[in-house]
Amino acid sequence: MARKAKRSNRAAAKQPPPWIAPQLTRLVDEAPSGPDWVHEIKYDGYRIHARIVGEDIRLLTRTGLDWSHRYLATVSALRALRIESAYLDGELCVVRPDGVTSFSRLQAAMDEGRTGDLVFFAFDLLFLNGDDTAKLPLIERKALLEALLSKPIPGLRFSEHVVGSGPSFREHACQLGLEGAISKRSDRPYAPGDRGLWVKSKCLNREEFVVVGWTDPTGSRLHIGSLLLAYYTDDGTLRYAGRVGTGITVAELTRLTRRLGPLKTSRMPLDVPPPRESRFGSPLEVSRVHWVKPELVVEVTYLTWTEDNLLRQVSYQGERQDKPARQVVRAVPHP
Repeated sequence: MARKAKRSNRAAAKQPPPWIAPQLTRLVDEAPSGPDWVHEIKYDGYRIHARIVGEDIRLLTRTGLDWSHRYLATVSALRALRIESAYLDGELCVVRPDGVTSFSRLQAAMDEGRTGDLVFFAFDLLFLNGDDTAKLPLIERKALLEALLSKPIPGLRFSEHVVGSGPSFREHACQLGLEGAISKRSDRPYAPGDRGLWVKSKCLNREEFVVVGWTDPTGSRLHIGSLLLAYYTDDGTLRYAGRVGTGITVAELTRLTRRLGPLKTSRMPLDVPPPRESRFGSPLEVSRVHWVKPELVVEVTYLTWTEDNLLRQVSYQGERQDKPARQVVRAVPHP
């Protein structure tokens, strides 16, 4: 009894930080091998931190915004843990019937108010009942997290992992139609902002881009023909990346029109005008483009980059409201 009271007093005296900057990943060609690495599924959702202090549950984005009011069902699920204090790192997703997470379905669920369909996949534990667990090796943090989530709670899941065998793990993930793998050093503490201890290897070419304009629709299409995409270089230059029109539903075209209208501007936001012609796709008539301020971020899949640095065979996946436009850079895989 005295031990429980002592733990309660310690937890009351020390609470988790208001926000912890997330540990980041670096893109690589292949998942690393060796016993020092653990490998997890790369989920397709929103990176979310869950801060728990008694009944007070906060869901925080990768930039520290409080989105608790958006996901009340997830807040209720976390409250069912009945712990004094904790700070979890994870991904908020929608799971398709085949078990694969889907960002487009996540956005649809949010637009339609079906947030009860969301699942929070917890993959790290940075604070627990007054103790700073972020300084522990990852493998120990995951053991504590697995124990915390041992009782099934709808809407919460522990992110399973595999030790070693990174290349075969990624290959199996690709065969199942998953986005890829996240590989993490098992013996290291949590390192906010670091991009070396966690790496991602993808099955699909999938990235975020900044919307810099749109073209008028043709035929029976409504509102928008295609979105013009761009990314920032290391020196802060905003570069044109190509267009996307495939994969946008009528409902999403309507929503994007409302989002882009207030951002319209007469000034082209790009530092270098887009090329008028490319080996792939129809010519871009710049005079018929509606430019917008570079604030809205979307996620797309694509086949490859062309020799003139434009995206080829692009398909729209959804808007990323959790990532600031200035953080959108072109990801180049490290060998």
